[in-house]
Amino acid sequence: MDLLKVTEINKSYGKKIILKNINLECRVGEITGIFGRNGTGKSTLLKLIFGTVKADSILTKINSESISQKAIIPSKRIGYLPQDTFLPKERKVREIIPFFFPKGDDQDKIFYSPQVSSFEKIKIGKLSLGQLRYLELLIIGNLNHQFLMLDEPFSMIEPIYKDVIKGLLLELKKTKGIILTDHYYNDVLEITDKNFVIKDSEMIKIIDKNDLVKYEYLSSNE
Repeated sequence: MDLLKVTEINKSYGKKIILKNINLECRVGEITGIFGRNGTGKSTLLKLIFGTVKADSILTKINSESISQKAIIPSKRIGYLPQDTFLPKERKVREIIPFFFPKGDDQDKIFYSPQVSSFEKIKIGKLSLGQLRYLELLIIGNLNHQFLMLDEPFSMIEPIYKDVIKGLLLELKKTKGIILTDHYYNDVLEITDKNFVIKDSEMIKIIDKNDLVKYEYLSSNE
């Protein structure tokens, strides 16, 4: 299985160290979860890997091939879903899908995905948070990236779409490697194969919810 390996990730803003000597691996066929309190650098980590924020240092390899930060986006091997939507608000869903998938089976796959028929005539700006996040994931997930990075795919969305998104991510991991961050830890732990928490600028491997308490991401009564 293809392997994304990112090592020696360092990022500081002035004297404030955000991330220190972070190493991360993700294989096609697995979902990796990353936790951390607000401000610990979860979103920054994804942006550093994707190349939209400049790292102090970072080494990125897919299998044995080194990829420079300037080449990450043009290579189209890593997809990234930020917290803010990238879709134009005044266009209807049925107008947006052909822009990414002009014809054929790929387009049909999106149109006939669960729930899409219920909102395909609605403008992007009128979608619920769950509908919007699900549509974004359908689009990003069905492009030809080997790896996906998702920033808060479950945040503030309706329960019905949480379940639909979980099903989609489990299907996507058959052909992709996925890295995601989210504060909805129960939803993340339900679908991930391995997990980490960022604490004091470093990344620590965790096994379960008890470790989230141990490393002070959660309080003992959560």
